[in-house]
Amino acid sequence: MRLVSCFGFGSVAGIAFGLLVGLSPRLDAYTAPTFQVLRQIPSVALIPLFILVFGIGETFKVVIVAKASFFIVALSVHDAVRNLPVRYLEVAAVLRFSRLQAIRKVVLPAIVPDTLTGVRLALGRSWMVLVGAELLAAENGLGQMMEMARQMFRLDVVMVGVVLTGLVGLALDRGFRLLEAWLMRWQRR
Repeated sequence: MRLVSCFGFGSVAGIAFGLLVGLSPRLDAYTAPTFQVLRQIPSVALIPLFILVFGIGETFKVVIVAKASFFIVALSVHDAVRNLPVRYLEVAAVLRFSRLQAIRKVVLPAIVPDTLTGVRLALGRSWMVLVGAELLAAENGLGQMMEMARQMFRLDVVMVGVVLTGLVGLALDRGFRLLEAWLMRWQRR
């Protein structure tokens, strides 16, 4: 549940931000330097700062995982909008679509494949960051289980945690690929 809520929050914010900056060259020019600098900071490097600011409660984990997913999704949506073929928008203009209609009927459907790819990548990154955050500061979770086992020299429990982390990551990726294939089934026709 922790992963779903944190990842969902970051992904929705990333989609909204990516659309805004992708559709507005002025906003893109204004926000690009800050976005690029913040995007380059590894989420794990922010853990000590976020612990100081938010403590080790749920807020810390929400912010760190949302940060991990936000930038990946925002970048993929932004690039998908910017790389949209001009002829798509020309057709919308010929059909006399309003700006909102063009976004809803042309831009959004056209960027779905790239957006889904970005969301799938963000899901994997979010899972890694969540386990890392739980290793360092959590009261429960898979990362906390591995940290407690490490402190008690229980290599067997640590290895179970490592294997579980990999299996959950694989299940998340495969599950999202199936969802992606189902959502994109219209392309096969």
